[in-house]
Amino acid sequence: MSRNWIKPTRITLMAVALTGCATNTEDLLSHDGSTMMEVWNQQTSGSTNGRAAQQLLDARQALRRPLTEPLVPSFATPYTRTAQNEVQRQFHRLHNPDLVMYVFPHRAGTEAVPVPGYSTVFPLHQRVQYAMPGERLEDY
Repeated sequence: MSRNWIKPTRITLMAVALTGCATNTEDLLSHDGSTMMEVWNQQTSGSTNGRAAQQLLDARQALRRPLTEPLVPSFATPYTRTAQNEVQRQFHRLHNPDLVMYVFPHRAGTEAVPVPGYSTVFPLHQRVQYAMPGERLEDY
């Protein structure tokens, strides 16, 4: 089996690597005295005039969403407990359904002891998870 293709491939890869190392950094990164803010404004607005920049700001403002009521912190529903809200739960438990499993009658152990059939209940999720205040209002 001939391996004549290995040497030309190696030479080609070395030539490509050396070409990449021979690139002039001045051509890639021009140092014309512009600040980062000027470069940013020029690249994001397309021009240096104020009209295009204002159009860009208006478009960005239209895409922004206001905070919804549950996300805005409010002093009406504090996270700490007081004597008044001690009986109310702040952090509700998230739904964790119980699974019922039936174990059929079988024999167990080295002596093949008969075990009658039985049902057992276990939660679907390993840990109990709690919701943040206001995240979940309905009870399961």
